[in-house]
Amino acid sequence: MSRHDIVYDIAVVGAGPAGAIFARELSRLCPWKKILLIDGQDEKNTKPCGGLLAPDAQKVLAEFDLTLPNSVLADPQIFAVETIDLAAKCVRYYQRHYLNMNRYAFDRWLLTLVPSDVTVIQSRCTDITELDGIFTLTLSDGSVTALSVVGADGGGSIVRRTLMGRMPKQYVSIQEWYENRGQKLPYYSCIFDRETSDSCSWTIHKDGYVIFGGAFEKQGCREAFASQKARLEAFIGTNFGEPFKREACLVTSPRRMRDFVCGRPRVYLLGEAAGFISASSFEGISSAVLSGKLLAEAFCESREGHDRIIRVYRRKTTSLRLKLFLKTFKRWVLCTPAMRYIIMKSGLQSIDK
Repeated sequence: MSRHDIVYDIAVVGAGPAGAIFARELSRLCPWKKILLIDGQDEKNTKPCGGLLAPDAQKVLAEFDLTLPNSVLADPQIFAVETIDLAAKCVRYYQRHYLNMNRYAFDRWLLTLVPSDVTVIQSRCTDITELDGIFTLTLSDGSVTALSVVGADGGGSIVRRTLMGRMPKQYVSIQEWYENRGQKLPYYSCIFDRETSDSCSWTIHKDGYVIFGGAFEKQGCREAFASQKARLEAFIGTNFGEPFKREACLVTSPRRMRDFVCGRPRVYLLGEAAGFISASSFEGISSAVLSGKLLAEAFCESREGHDRIIRVYRRKTTSLRLKLFLKTFKRWVLCTPAMRYIIMKSGLQSIDK
């Protein structure tokens, strides 16, 4: 039977950490459900990401008794972040416990954990309509129908835009890759520059390449990216060189509690699509994996109806939403020039290098 002739119980848009973990867990808890997982990534269309696995994400994966294969890890492993305020010309170092990894390889690895009874297709969802309790998802190579839709499709979520309407603050994340030719560039840095962005940028070495990326306002994002790169090069006294490739996507930056949206009956949101991302660092893998697990549990515990599923899911994500809301205050402190200057000049929690 063709997939076009099947009405799936659940269509999951997005096969990153949130979508893959949800499909894996729901298939295990409710094996009778027909689950479709729509994977929009390939080697040419990957998610722009620094590719660092934060301690919170490591903890969530440990709860699944999962260990990363060597093929996912990238060199070098880094133990400190160099924080740079370009306008104040201030530099501090802070210890960090991230794992440096290949983000695309990480997503592919998670996808291998999805059971074979989940239908996985590689396609991009371009539109969603709802009629008489049935969702029709238009894909780049046809269409599918489902009784419920799960949006695990990141900061530019078509599920949230089309079926929920409300979107939180968004930036354009731009990232360029350069060959590592021995340039004197920070192994891992967090960059602030009030002249070009009210958010943060980053550099990181990864398997023979150096990445420079950042989050910028939509209007004039390319010009702001180029300007900040030039200011950073002047500050450190080294040029990045010609980019090997450039990536860009929308990234979510929640500011209020109402930015965290779990969904509604038959429409559920996971990870960054739900606003589950740190406003201060843009770390979202831990929240993506956790929300995927919690929604699968809500489905398992609420077999009597979708109204109860969304209520249980909201309850289960209460502590996550509160934790992420507190990150909005941290963002305000870090991204306010005067506050950041005081913290960096004080040397609080910094290390000598």
